[in-house]
Amino acid sequence: MHDPTLRHLGTVLGPYSRKLAIAMAAMVAVGIFNALQAWMVQPLLDEIFYRKDARLLHLLPLALLLVFFVKGLFYFAYSFILEGVGQSIIRDLRNRIYAHIHELSLSYFQNTPTGELISRIINDVSMLQGAVSHALIHLLRDLFSVLGLLGVIFYMDWRLATISLLFLPAAGVPIVLFGRKFRRLSTNYQTQLGEATNRLHETIAGIRIVKAFCTEAYEKKRFADKTQRIMDILMMEAKYRCLAHPVVELMGGVGIALIIWFGGTQVLNGHATPGTFMSFLTALIMLYEPVKGVTRINSTIQQGMAAATRIFELLDLRPDIREQAAAQVLPPFQDSIRFADVCFHYGSDPDVLRHLNLEVRRGEVLALVGPSGSGKTTLSNLVPRFYDVSSGAILIDGQDIRRLSLHSLRGQLAMVTQQTILFNDTVRNNIMYGRSDSTEAEVRAAARAAYALDFIEALPRGFDTVIGEAGVRLSGGQQQRLSIARALLKNAPILILDEATSSLDTESEREVQRALDNLMQNRTTIVIAHRLSTIIHAHRIVVLKNGELVEEGTHEELLALGGEYSTLYHLQFADRP
Repeated sequence: MHDPTLRHLGTVLGPYSRKLAIAMAAMVAVGIFNALQAWMVQPLLDEIFYRKDARLLHLLPLALLLVFFVKGLFYFAYSFILEGVGQSIIRDLRNRIYAHIHELSLSYFQNTPTGELISRIINDVSMLQGAVSHALIHLLRDLFSVLGLLGVIFYMDWRLATISLLFLPAAGVPIVLFGRKFRRLSTNYQTQLGEATNRLHETIAGIRIVKAFCTEAYEKKRFADKTQRIMDILMMEAKYRCLAHPVVELMGGVGIALIIWFGGTQVLNGHATPGTFMSFLTALIMLYEPVKGVTRINSTIQQGMAAATRIFELLDLRPDIREQAAAQVLPPFQDSIRFADVCFHYGSDPDVLRHLNLEVRRGEVLALVGPSGSGKTTLSNLVPRFYDVSSGAILIDGQDIRRLSLHSLRGQLAMVTQQTILFNDTVRNNIMYGRSDSTEAEVRAAARAAYALDFIEALPRGFDTVIGEAGVRLSGGQQQRLSIARALLKNAPILILDEATSSLDTESEREVQRALDNLMQNRTTIVIAHRLSTIIHAHRIVVLKNGELVEEGTHEELLALGGEYSTLYHLQFADRP
């Protein structure tokens, strides 16, 4: 198979080869019985109507009923088997795509809209489902029917059969031409549908901003423009689909008309019997039906192939962050995290971090401060290997993290970020996320330490309360305390706090800061802070500017230095008495 899409589909079909073989055998049987039905026209006309054979008149209808009955059994067998195979393939592909997406690096998600990913899993796979579960059944069934009927027409009259076959390639020309247009239109349709899905996701997720800025009319128009483009593509596809069938039917009609003229001449001249000719004509008409059927399902097949191409393009993507073949397991954290001459840049952009040398000792609270764009968050993303350093190395207890298994590395890290990530699930399941084996006592202890127990117990169903998408039914401070409880339950020795209180009001910040103080106890903590009041008591403060370490020391030392940190501090506290 030279087409990579077909090769991938062959791999996907592999586990079901036995069932497919059984279905193929049933299809061959259906093809044989289709041919037998056409052949039975000859004794019907010649022996019953022409020679008046009364005995055959009683036997032939019974034989025909038997043919229809057995053919129906085989038809049910292969249809049901192929339907099951098709649905199984779709289930497998959805699971593979979902699993594969979780293996991809963070950079992929930053460059790919959420709606596009949703469209790949839902819409593209649904289109492939139509091709596999519906079109494939008809295509294979028609193929075996054609082979059986070809045998009949050559048996009846090889000269007429040869003439009729001249029209089959002609009928295939529009199928191929229209097929190319269907594939191109379907690819465009799926791209547009992905963009529409993403727009829908964005506006629903950001509905508060849409309403606050009175942009409902603007968003309605944007979405309407997108759906109009989708409709234009579908109407173009419908035009070709509706045109393909009559074109192929016309070609078949020309062929059948010529066969009737030539075959009728043969009968009148005594070179063939009426039964032979009518049997041949019946087989020929039955033969052209599957060919016309291909034109009807051609658009579905091409849509499925276009969807399969997009699906396998995604599955062929390899993550930027990969474990080495012999990745080592990181032992329990003991000593330090060291950044050794670390440089980092996104793609071809300039360096975000430049030759950074820094060591965080066990049990130390290290604060990273600096203006926006100085590289603070980037630095925190390098520790769990969400990205890899462009040069230099990050070492934990002397081991380069690129040589460690991702599971053992990230298993010793806990993160609390400014953007609180919660799921539309119960309070309990959100706290237990990643620690499903936790006991009720451990969950309650984590909630208590995060100063979340009181508000949780005040909820309608306590720990069993579903908090809504992204925790929408909770306040910002409550959401953050749940994420802190989750980090507490994980009980990882290394903690990364990325501006965990910057989006909160003063009262909520005070509550969350108390919870963070509990979380940081006996842990090695890297704190990224915008509000300097939250890191005054850090063991050490590092100031970054333009990706470089410009100052380092305690709060008092840096204030006395009168440099970058002092400037930032006085800017924040200038209006305070």
